[in-house]
Amino acid sequence: MDEALKIDHLYVSYLGNQVVKDISFSVDKSSLVGIIGPNGAGKSTMMKAALHLIPKDKGEVQIFGESLKKWRKKIAYVPQRSDIDWDFPITVFDVVLLGTYPKLGLFKRPTKSDREWAYECLKTVGMETFSNRQIGELSGGQQQRVFLARALAQKAELFFLDEPFVGIDVASEETIINILRELKKEGKTILVVHHDLSKAESYFDHLLLLNKNMIHYGASEEVLQPEVITKAYANQFSFLQPKGVNVTS
Repeated sequence: MDEALKIDHLYVSYLGNQVVKDISFSVDKSSLVGIIGPNGAGKSTMMKAALHLIPKDKGEVQIFGESLKKWRKKIAYVPQRSDIDWDFPITVFDVVLLGTYPKLGLFKRPTKSDREWAYECLKTVGMETFSNRQIGELSGGQQQRVFLARALAQKAELFFLDEPFVGIDVASEETIINILRELKKEGKTILVVHHDLSKAESYFDHLLLLNKNMIHYGASEEVLQPEVITKAYANQFSFLQPKGVNVTS
C-alpha cells in the first residue's frame, strides 16, 4: 500500500453551514504536502474532520489502507497555537514527554528510556536548554518547536500540522521546515496547513488547493500556476505572478 492517506467525498458543516464540500484526494507515503487556500476555505476544518477531532457529515478516511482507529497511535497532530492554553502549568520537557504516552499501557508511566527519548527530541528542535521552562514563557517560535518535538517523541508515521509557521521567527521556521524535510527522507508523510504562497513551492512537493471544495491537488509548481491559483483566490486580488505571491489565510 503506497497510500498513506485517502479521503473520499468528505463533507463537513459548521453551525448549519457546509464548509467542506466533496473533498477527495490521496497522499502517497513519504510526501510533504501543503494545504493552501484563502481565509475560510476549510483547510483546518478538513484536517480536523479527517482526524475525527470534529464530526463530519459524510465521507471516508483511510490511513495506510485501514481505519484511522487502527493507526491513531502512529498519527501526530500539531494544532494551531491559538487552540492551546499557554497558561497551563506544564514544563517544556513534560509537553514533549506527552508524546510518548500513546504507546504506554493504561496507568503506566514513562520509563527512563522514554524520558531520554523526549530529551533527544528536544535537542532535535534546539530547545533542550528550555526544558524546565513553563510552556507559556516561550516565544511563539519556541512554542511551535516544542510541539513539533512532542510529535517527534510519538514516533509517528503520519504528521498533521495546522499553520505551524504563523507568528514565529525566521530561525524557528527554518528549523521546522528542515526537520519536516528530514522526516520525509525517513519515509514519513507530512501534511501542513500553510498560508504563505511565496514559500509553498520550496517547502512542499505537493499542494492541495481548497476553497470549501477541492480546486486542485498536484505537484507544487502545477498548483501554483496563475490560472489554477486564481480559481481559489480570485475574490482577494486581481493579478497574480506565478511565484512570489504572499497571501495570508
